[in-house]
This record gives sequence, structure tokens and C-alpha cells, in this order.
Amino acid sequence: MSSTAHHDERFAKMAFASVYPHYLAKVQKKGRTEAELHQVIQWLTGFDASEVQQSIAAEVTFEQFFHRATLNPNARLITGTICGHRVEEIENPLTQQVRYLDKLVDELAKGRKMDKILRVE
Repeated sequence: MSSTAHHDERFAKMAFASVYPHYLAKVQKKGRTEAELHQVIQWLTGFDASEVQQSIAAEVTFEQFFHRATLNPNARLITGTICGHRVEEIENPLTQQVRYLDKLVDELAKGRKMDKILRVE
């Protein structure tokens, strides 16, 4: 995916706190729990529930959020489309990381089994 600088900058400056409630509502609407959402976030970023809440309270941007994260080495196994773009083809690392999170939240909301979401082999 070739994205524009404006598109990438928009993701970088977007507050994690502004998106988190949408993630939570999406998974809860489909019968999943906040604990499961936190499990997915922790798998991808290394942040536990308390660190996620601290990030929300501090209103960190996605750029700050992912800069502090320790990305799971298996994140590269996240493939597929999100918003019409293949996540594995996104060139900007930060945009790709945000889309990895979007993809995991989508999989959780769609009822996919946790071991599949977390790429357990």
C-alpha cells in the first residue's frame, strides 16, 4: 500500500484514547469482553491492562503508543485486508502497526478463536 504523508501523519497524531472506546464497543457488541480486547492488545504491544489505561489517561498518540511498545515478533504473521488495504503491504511502519491492531480487533469482533488471533502455532 502506498500511502500519502498526510495519511501517515494522521495516524501518528491520532490519540489512542480517541480510538480505544470504538475498539471496545465493537468487540462488546459482538459478545466479546474487555479482558479479551486487552489480551489482544497485550499480545501485539506488550502492554498490560494497566499500561493501556495509563496510555488512555495520558492521551498518548498512536506514534507515542507504538514507540513505547514492544511489538510481538509474530505480528508479521498478521495478514489480510483492513479498510481495503492489505496490512502486509503497508509501507509506513507506524501505519502498519495501527492497522495490525485494527485487524486483530476485527478478528476478535468476528468471533475468531483467540489462539488463531494470537497466531499460536
